[in-house]
Amino acid sequence: MTLRSALLAATVMALPIAANAQGISGPYVDAGAGVNLMQDESVSVPGAPNQKVQTKAGFVGVGSVGWGFGNGFRAEVEGDYRYNQAKNGGGHQDKYGVMVNGLYDFTSVSPMVVPYLGVGIGYQAEHVSSVSTTKGSFAYQGIAGAAFPIDAVPGLAVTGEYRFMGLAGNRNFNGATSTDNYNHSFLLGVRYAFGAPAAAPMAPAPAVAPAAAMARSYLVFFDWDKANLTERARGIIKDAAVNSTKVAYTKIDVNGNADTSGTHAYNQGLSLRRANAVAAELVKDGVPKNAIAITASGDTKLLVPTGPGVREPQNRRVEINIR
Repeated sequence: MTLRSALLAATVMALPIAANAQGISGPYVDAGAGVNLMQDESVSVPGAPNQKVQTKAGFVGVGSVGWGFGNGFRAEVEGDYRYNQAKNGGGHQDKYGVMVNGLYDFTSVSPMVVPYLGVGIGYQAEHVSSVSTTKGSFAYQGIAGAAFPIDAVPGLAVTGEYRFMGLAGNRNFNGATSTDNYNHSFLLGVRYAFGAPAAAPMAPAPAVAPAAAMARSYLVFFDWDKANLTERARGIIKDAAVNSTKVAYTKIDVNGNADTSGTHAYNQGLSLRRANAVAAELVKDGVPKNAIAITASGDTKLLVPTGPGVREPQNRRVEINIR
């Protein structure tokens, strides 16, 4: 009785877990077969000491029709049959009946395996061949199993499970009274859910994005009143030189500029020195000298429009254009 109570309590307590999981939605059928191990059955006869009926490992087969509610819960009606032969040669015992089960699928565990737990109640007939008598009894069971979906056939799954079934009350067989009947069943089976959606098609490989167009214009900035190159400026020039080898071009324009903080004449000369510094670095980085066209705009082509006498960093620049 302690084993039975523990199994049922554990099963019932586990059912509400992960109630938001998705499961079978709609009708399904299930069938399985395997081995039934029957615990020693206590039998009392008036005027004689109690006896233990021992049986060999036997057969169990079940079939059920059920309905899944789409949230992990299922309900089903099951028909079952169990057969065990007595070890002492005293015939065999058959049990068969109908059970109503409630189950819960833990679909969030893994797409490859779906564990489930369940409980059931119903009616079982116990037939003892040695006395040619059949008695019925209320029955209960706990179920623990796992389903392994078959991706190639939507709705089809292979199942493996353990069931504990007990018969309640006493049964009298021509004066001999059975006081307990506990069964441990191990089954392999198949289940098919009707109307299961087909597996989602494999997502196509993402299209390879086209390579970004090669940059053809570069800006090199200078400190105020300076024409020498910073490390940052050298890096930009290096990029321009390397990328010029990857595109077709007819010439590379190098145009120097200055802000309005000096006179027009001074700014013109400063912008030319800046352009020459950039052109020399391009040549150093492998650009043919005859491919470079140098111009100086002074303070006439302001990137940021300002009034006279304004130190504007973005106007102190050289533009490199690969054409």
